[in-house]
Amino acid sequence: MTDRTVSHSDRQGNGASRDRAIVSRRGALRAAAGGFGLLSMGSRVALGGGEQPVDPHSPRKKLLLLFLSGGASQLETFDPKPDSRYGGPFRAIGTSLPGIHIGELLPHTSQNMHRLAVIRSVNSDETSHFRGHYLLQSGRKVPGYPVMGSAVARLLERPDDTLPGYVTMRRKNPQAYTDVGDAGFLGPKYEGVRIIDGQPPANITRPDTLDAETVAIREAVRRSSNARFLRGRRTQSVQAYDDAFRKADALMRRSDIFDIAREPAGDRERYGDHHFGKNCLLARRMLEAGVHCVKVAHHDWDAHFENFHWQRQRCLEFDRTFVTLLDDFQQRGLLDETLIVVMGEMGRTPRINYYGGRDHWGTAWSMAFAGHGIRPGVVLGKTNDLGTEVVDAEVDAGDLFHTVLTAMGMDSTGSYRIGGRDNPLADPASSPIREVLA
Repeated sequence: MTDRTVSHSDRQGNGASRDRAIVSRRGALRAAAGGFGLLSMGSRVALGGGEQPVDPHSPRKKLLLLFLSGGASQLETFDPKPDSRYGGPFRAIGTSLPGIHIGELLPHTSQNMHRLAVIRSVNSDETSHFRGHYLLQSGRKVPGYPVMGSAVARLLERPDDTLPGYVTMRRKNPQAYTDVGDAGFLGPKYEGVRIIDGQPPANITRPDTLDAETVAIREAVRRSSNARFLRGRRTQSVQAYDDAFRKADALMRRSDIFDIAREPAGDRERYGDHHFGKNCLLARRMLEAGVHCVKVAHHDWDAHFENFHWQRQRCLEFDRTFVTLLDDFQQRGLLDETLIVVMGEMGRTPRINYYGGRDHWGTAWSMAFAGHGIRPGVVLGKTNDLGTEVVDAEVDAGDLFHTVLTAMGMDSTGSYRIGGRDNPLADPASSPIREVLA
């Protein structure tokens, strides 16, 4: 068992802050994760029927996953080592947390560290893009489990939901390794609706040749035919088709949420005229409209050559857009109900290769949280002087998955009920990271 130390600052209205240390025993947390109980939020997860929905009167919670696809360098972002032989050319700069430094490529983020919970001690032990994408989003190495977005869509759905619970955004080409499966055994109903290059899903607007009366007649015929066909045939595959149709119909009714041209020009400029900025603004629109989870992929962090050039470019896009998003969420009241997660599928090697790049590294890297359910001003964990291994407060992908569910008010030790058997929501060998939870 290992102890882990948390450094954080309590900020008050006058800007005063103080540091203090918190030490907790990891083993005690793991012991607490042994049960496979039901959800504590008034819902029973059972995929064989007879499900009880989430309390419709409880506050809506949301999840925004900003996925740094390819693997951001922790040494150029949240865990700089400027004085080491692997540190690279960039400086470490002070932050809004006294005594805490991050990479100089994140100047806006540095002034907002008091709003974040940063973990510097992730050890996922995974260096494959494909497996890393799945592992960090599902908390599992065994395939077939739902990723965060699909799990949240299922666990937070309500009877009156009209929009899909999970939307995922990426560029079209190169697609690379972003699509690694979503809903798993939860089924097609909870698959993420994909937004490619900021464009709405195809065919969600009614053709000009169809008037409203014709559409109504066709819908009546469809419903009647469905009802007759389903008598004695309510199979999983038939239900999947019906779920897909209803999801598409809901999107057609709310196609306006995909149009960021409706946003003021000043807002579009603040977020940035690039894929990540546009998608973050679009994500804000969707979360405000009622989507439970949005994942935005920020690409090209996979810097095997000219790492310092690529990290500079990626950080330039991420830094300002991320803080703009935090500010907007705060002003609009979204931050109190939305958990924001910033992570990739891995980090980068401390050792710089022959081409001036950093390669794949899953042993010691960083990620961050903000918003609902998170204790702000926390910096958890430590790596050694070279950044090659975790020396304090090690966490893994399973712990991160537990933490997301717990921050959103769910009992992460609960279970899905499938085929008469319990299947744990999160890996029972892992547990929530209590030090970053509010």
